[in-house]
Amino acid sequence: MRHLNQVAVGLVLFTLWWAANSHAAELRIGTATADITPALPVALWGQFELRIARTAATPLTANVVALESSEGSRSLDMAILVSCDLVAVPNDVLALVRDEVHKRLPKLDVNKIFLNAIHTHTAPVLENGHYLIPKEGVTQVDAYRAFFVQRVAEAIAQAWNGRRPGSVTWGLSHAVVASNRRAAYANGSSRMYGVTDVPEFWGLEGYEDHDLNLLFFWNQDGKLIATIIEVPCPAQEVENDTVVNADFWHPVRAALRQRFGRDLCVLGMVGAAGDQSPHLMYRKAAEERMRKLRNLSRLDEIAQRIVPAVEEAYEAVKNDRHADPPLVHKVETLALPMRLITELEYAQAQAECDKDAELIAADPKAADRLYMRMKWNGEVISRFEKQRTDPQPKYEMELHVLRIGDVALCTNEFELFTDYGIRIQARSKALQTFVIELVGSSPWGSYLPTEKAVRGGDYSANVLSSVVSPEGGEILVDRTVELINSLWSNPR
Repeated sequence: MRHLNQVAVGLVLFTLWWAANSHAAELRIGTATADITPALPVALWGQFELRIARTAATPLTANVVALESSEGSRSLDMAILVSCDLVAVPNDVLALVRDEVHKRLPKLDVNKIFLNAIHTHTAPVLENGHYLIPKEGVTQVDAYRAFFVQRVAEAIAQAWNGRRPGSVTWGLSHAVVASNRRAAYANGSSRMYGVTDVPEFWGLEGYEDHDLNLLFFWNQDGKLIATIIEVPCPAQEVENDTVVNADFWHPVRAALRQRFGRDLCVLGMVGAAGDQSPHLMYRKAAEERMRKLRNLSRLDEIAQRIVPAVEEAYEAVKNDRHADPPLVHKVETLALPMRLITELEYAQAQAECDKDAELIAADPKAADRLYMRMKWNGEVISRFEKQRTDPQPKYEMELHVLRIGDVALCTNEFELFTDYGIRIQARSKALQTFVIELVGSSPWGSYLPTEKAVRGGDYSANVLSSVVSPEGGEILVDRTVELINSLWSNPR
């Protein structure tokens, strides 16, 4: 009798345990899109000289996907991803967005929100100090920042509050969008957008990546509601224009919405592409002839490469949906060694500042043209002076690593040279690895070049344009891979 009672108690305890743990993990998805088009006229960010846009060729948007994995009423983990039609999202703006979201959703872990930029050079300035922007007749930086923060916070709250059970899958495709933009020469030097039709041209400095990493999200009714498209190329085909423009992402979104529905949320993300861009480095005449014969603009040409690749992958993976994938999101702060300024680099920066000051003294109208260059050289001088008291300076970067099913997403805030992205992908245990750059932004010098690029020199690899050393790049790779692989060593 006593034995039977023990068995009965055991069965009751097992039943209670089973009832508490029998819920399958459920993926809940919410989406939203915010219009972040500025009031005009507005100063544009991304070039050394001040540009004022008085018209908008396309709207600018922030696109949000909110994800949560839960078992019954228990939340297991979450992530909120926001893609912004901007050149960059400064870290202090991210902090403001998180503060606003916290006011709306006080129980939400706002540290698991991250914002990436598509790096269009035809979007508003989001950081003071880069240009001498007129005080009258132009939208001010602080005004646009406040507008942007409110719009994005509202969209995040909408996506989070609207999350419902859904499913996801992942895919890989290819499209020729980017070219390596650093020409290498016989003397060992390299140059960003350097000439290639000369005898001393030796080749392109680095690898070209044409992968498209893709995520597709469906609601319970089987409707495609969102897609994430990682293209290893910044959106800067029309970077020198003086109109507001979301670059090639606008025609990409328009075409995909025509196919899948006008409410489709499309998140564009830039893969590791510090040394890549959509600009052609050679065979330019042949490419231009074909574009004209197709009767396409250059933006539409790029879109017509990306969209069919997305559609092809969609057709291949659409029946491999997952409603209960592992969702794990790790966030940490990574301290990276800064690039040290040499005595020679300091002297060169000081000489450039002195020369520009003389030009402005002779012609005050030159201030607008030279202001940003003086600020960049001034930052090098400031970094050198700080080294006197801190000979091993560190730069702190927020790192996100997210597992969704069989794929990993990892972030960095730089224009990360492609070789670093390849190293992460090659060493990752994930089936696919999305390396998402420009999640955050350092105030001056966002490139993270390789040691080879530093030896080659020029913009994108010199001290004016990078704050973290190649050693820091290796630390970033190692720690990112370690975090990714830990998510596969300890499955849910």
